This record gives sequence, structure tokens and C-alpha cells, in this order.
Amino acid sequence: MTHPPPPPPADIAPLICGVRAGERAALARAITLVESKRPDHQRSAHLLVQSLLPHTGAARRVGITGAPGVGKSATIDALGSHLAGLGHKVAVLAVDPSSTRTGGSILADKTRMARLAVDPRAFIRPSASAGTLGGVAARTRETMLLCEAAGYDVILVETVGTGQSETAVADMTDFFLALMLPGAGDELQGLKKGLVELADMIAINKADGDNIARARVAAAEYGAALHILTPRFAEWQPPVITCSALTGVGVAQLWERILDHYGRLSASGAFAARRREQQVKWMWALVEERLHGRLATDPMLRTRLPRLERAVAAGALSPALAADEIVATLGF
Repeated sequence: MTHPPPPPPADIAPLICGVRAGERAALARAITLVESKRPDHQRSAHLLVQSLLPHTGAARRVGITGAPGVGKSATIDALGSHLAGLGHKVAVLAVDPSSTRTGGSILADKTRMARLAVDPRAFIRPSASAGTLGGVAARTRETMLLCEAAGYDVILVETVGTGQSETAVADMTDFFLALMLPGAGDELQGLKKGLVELADMIAINKADGDNIARARVAAAEYGAALHILTPRFAEWQPPVITCSALTGVGVAQLWERILDHYGRLSASGAFAARRREQQVKWMWALVEERLHGRLATDPMLRTRLPRLERAVAAGALSPALAADEIVATLGF
């Protein structure tokens, strides 16, 4: 016999109601609570997310990556505005593990999303400055769930396009879009195997004006390269399209491909399987975050770490034995 969960504490009950009602101020406060590192806030945030969990999962989650200058912000602005025009509610989130050093780039990006930033059907939020990629990804996942509970049915998750942030975003979204530039020298040089193996579609952006011919050539070369690789899903061969965030050409086609991908994977059961795998990965990401927190805060370990680090640096103690002592100190 299953028992219903206990009612949420009185301090977060109004927040739950506000998020469910789609109140932007309540959603912003809920995200701030999730991002907080205070232990009491974290406990409330866990209860908040758990309470809202039954109202999540129905949104289309789209990850978007690309090198700086490829036009991610402009593409998100064009795609988000197109979707808002179709009646969707769009949330834009960012995964930026460098945000503790730079303050994050999404605030500047927001000024480049001129239409979306003022659209009442859109919500733009930067990632938490959690210091580690795992921490940023965990907060972004929870923020995504809060946005879904608030009624946003399309979540666009932007990554800086460098390092492991691409993998983190691919692991939390249903569709992963890689943006590329035309005429950037050797087209295949930018075709990183790791990124292409993650991508569900490649879009050659800035296919306008004098770039149209170069974009078509680039699309053909990327398409040929993709056919050499084994796709992640038997139901889906990642396509390559050209588009222009500036003119809007190809933006509607981009969304149609995303819906096609969803339809095919849903029919085979691969979509539901992917969501289940992501939930498990999320759990392990949180475990890793908790362990990292213990490493940083355990009082006994903090007194021992300087000695261990000096011994390892001097070659008097092997890294393996030092690691064993650290783990033993934590009680594992």
C-alpha cells in the first residue's frame, strides 16, 4: 500500500501555488531557492521540487550548442519567438560552468534576444554559479522541472559550446542541436566526433546573403561525415539543415525536425527510455555533488588535507594511498 506524500511545509506552500499558477515572480523565487547553498534552503528546495514533480515532464527539452559567434542567442531568439507565435510558452536556460569566473554570458545574451526578452510567453534564466559542471547541471535540471510545473512547454537549454558542458546538456534534454558556421575554413575541422555523436541535428546558421552557397557546401560535407558515424538511435539519422536566425529562413523547418524526432522516438519507446536513463544520470550527478560537498566541508578532512597534499607533492606519499585516506576519513 502506497501512502501519499506529506503536505509541504507552510513556508513553501504559497510558492508551490504560485509556480503552478504560472506566476513569473513565484517561479523566479523558486529557482533562487533551488540555487541557494544554505542547508535549510536546500531542504526546502528538495521538498518544493518533489511536490511539483507530478506536474513536470510534458515539455519538449531542446539543448542548443555551438562555438562562440555561431549565433546561439540569435537562433534561440528566432526559434523562441516562432514558438511563442504558435502559442507555446518558452523557457530559456543556460549551462555555463565558467560563470563563477565571468559572471556568465547569458545576461549579455539576454540583450541579444530582443524579441524573446520582452515576450510575455517567454522566460529567460541564467544558470546557477555552482562552481562545478555537475553542480550547474543539477541546478539546471531542477530549474527545468520548475519551469515545466509553471506551464512552460518548451525548454531551450543553451551551453557555452566548450568542454563537457555539451555532454551535460545532452544528458538532460530530448533533442540536442549543434549550430555550425558556413565558410569557416575546413568545414570538417570543427566536426568534433564527440559533439557529432551527441547531436540529433546539425544546423548551418547564417545561411543568408553571400553565405548561402557556402552554407549549402558546408551542409553537404557535414551530412557526408554524419553518414559515416553510427547514429545514437536506429529510428533517427541526424539531418543537416541550413538556417538564418537573421532572416528567419529555416527556423520553422528546424522545429518541424524536432517534432519529427519526438514522434519517431516516442513510437518506438526510445523517448521514454531516454528520459528514464536521464533520471538515473541525474541521481548520480547529485550523488557526486553531495560527495564534493562533503570533501569541502568535513572538518576532520579539512585538517588532514594540507598534510596529504604536501606529502603527495613531495613524492613521499602516493596519490592512491592519499586517496584511500581521504575516503576512509569520510567513512567509506
